[in-house]
Amino acid sequence: MAHKLGAPSRLLIGLGAQGDTLTQTDILSENLHVDIEESYLVGAGSGDWTTWNSPAGYYVQVLAQKAAAVHAIPMYTLYQMAQDGATNLTKLSSSSFMSVYWSNARLMFQQIAVSGKPALVNIEPDFWGVSEEQSHGDPTSFYADVQINSDCSSIGNNVAGIAQCLIVMARKYAPLAYVGFPPSDWGAATDAEVVSYMNAVGAQNADFIVEQTLDRDAGCYEAGASYCTGGVPIKYWDETNTTHPNFNDYMAEVQAYHTGIGNLPVVLWQTPEGVPSSNPGGSPYHYRDNRVHYFLTHPSELTAVGVLGVVFGDGEGHQTNVASDGGQFQELSGQYLAAPAALP
Repeated sequence: MAHKLGAPSRLLIGLGAQGDTLTQTDILSENLHVDIEESYLVGAGSGDWTTWNSPAGYYVQVLAQKAAAVHAIPMYTLYQMAQDGATNLTKLSSSSFMSVYWSNARLMFQQIAVSGKPALVNIEPDFWGVSEEQSHGDPTSFYADVQINSDCSSIGNNVAGIAQCLIVMARKYAPLAYVGFPPSDWGAATDAEVVSYMNAVGAQNADFIVEQTLDRDAGCYEAGASYCTGGVPIKYWDETNTTHPNFNDYMAEVQAYHTGIGNLPVVLWQTPEGVPSSNPGGSPYHYRDNRVHYFLTHPSELTAVGVLGVVFGDGEGHQTNVASDGGQFQELSGQYLAAPAALP
């Protein structure tokens, strides 16, 4: 897939942030070389990305231009389904909500096409896990207003139809847009169940798989910050792979998704940028984590399980970033690019 993106045939690396900690200045001032630059497109409850610029939807062009300025591929994380609450899926039967949803999705693809260059689209993180839980593993049983979209009038009115419709729209309006769906490992008890659900959704018909790493630094959870709560108790992985959780555990999950969902390439996304430390916790913008260190010093382990690229970034604005990591990303990404891991 790298050649379709106009990228080198090696493990790709990228940067992105929901918390707006990444700026063009950071990339340029540190002379960072990235293949992917990622940003969110959020729904009306968070400000409605279509209204941020004029004309409507021009924000997509702004992001495309920013990525082009650093010779990177833009990656758009479409996060409109979280409007009115990520777990509130009653909106799927609301004609008013779904009309706006489809209109905005269409506008996104149309704006991507304007650039005339390849782009990645990460479609609705969390939504597939929430819908898996609430549909009890059967996306065709959960009603969603799909046919209100004239592009998808013959597609079923259910959650699986949402995924099918988004793929149809991507192919119709933006042939250079490559779309991927993110499984949620918390959506079911086992990886096999998650894989089965994503195949029922139709994720295998997309172009890649999005695998979330961790949306905040491990140390932020250890410190008990108000913006870092929930989830599994231990989030700092063992780099020696002798105790659990560890990086081998994570690679096994990535490989299960890769082989189980159409053998599609995997993009690791929202990968925290903290610096390794033997001391748990940390402070705002300086929480500990070791994923940057491990991934950029073991890149062939990633390509071996189907990983196309890693996008480093945060899901909350108080996390470690490239401007506060003491030069870790600058140093390790430079070392990696000097001896990159080839894609299979």
